[in-house]
Amino acid sequence: MRIVNVAAAQMGPIQKADSRGAVVKRMIALMDEAKAKGADLIVYPELALTTFFPRWYVEDRAEFDNWFEREMPSAATKPLFERAAQHQMAMNFGYAELTPDGHHFNTAILTDKSGRIVGKYRKIHLPGHVEYDTKRSHQHLEKRYFEPGDLGFKVWRELGGIIGMAICNDRRWPETYRVMGLQGVEMVLIGYNTPSVNAEKSEEGVEKRLFHNRLSVQAGAYQNATWVVAVAKAGNEDGHPLFGGSLIVDPNGEIVAEAKTEDDEVLVHACDLDATTFGKTTIFDFARHRRIEHYGLITSQTGAVPPPEKGRRWPTRAHQAFP
Repeated sequence: MRIVNVAAAQMGPIQKADSRGAVVKRMIALMDEAKAKGADLIVYPELALTTFFPRWYVEDRAEFDNWFEREMPSAATKPLFERAAQHQMAMNFGYAELTPDGHHFNTAILTDKSGRIVGKYRKIHLPGHVEYDTKRSHQHLEKRYFEPGDLGFKVWRELGGIIGMAICNDRRWPETYRVMGLQGVEMVLIGYNTPSVNAEKSEEGVEKRLFHNRLSVQAGAYQNATWVVAVAKAGNEDGHPLFGGSLIVDPNGEIVAEAKTEDDEVLVHACDLDATTFGKTTIFDFARHRRIEHYGLITSQTGAVPPPEKGRRWPTRAHQAFP
């Protein structure tokens, strides 16, 4: 058995006025609780250091650079890294990254048990829009403030297993898990900040949004025979609610732990990485069962191209994919 004791450290709301220092103190408190429960890996949410600032529109995007981290660890986050090293606990959390050459990314990092950064991921599937949208109940401007990630879906050998990372909207896309699955991933770490209300379909309701959250994570875990740890930032941030529902899902797609609140909450579960072996060697033995000769459309086009109407020729691009 290869056991990783994982702590899903859900965080309650972070208000616009909250300082980095105050947030880091909360994160350290969650880490201390996780240590007391025997955790050796702690997973925090997306944008764990700040409020979810893409809900606000500013004309000059540079005005929001104060929400971004120019280095990691920074002076404000150094105590978090020091406590992780003291506890001998690996760590994963998300933040807004401003690179030295001026690029803006929604980023997550993975450290080893000494507090050394061993992996970095930049969010690829950015939701939302670029300009102010009067038809929405609230704004979701990730496409305005972030660039699509440029590091791909990598995995790392850490904690005796193969670990991958994704962020928020990535969890809804099957390609996210499959690319890591093709690298033998055994645990995927995902942080998210998801509004409780659909900005374009307010009648959807939080229960259906939680259903889709579970569905996406459980399907990704099952179809790639991997553990998935998905951790929320939740609660009411300056009048804007985010749902919680942090969960740990096993390689059979079953939920083994789930948050009950929208506050700071720690879930700890002993995850046996060897539990991924059965699925990877039976129904999801990719080497035996995948038929890549039929998957061309997945990487040859983005939008859907329906079949032609009767009497019309098939669009060239689709025809090339299916000769």
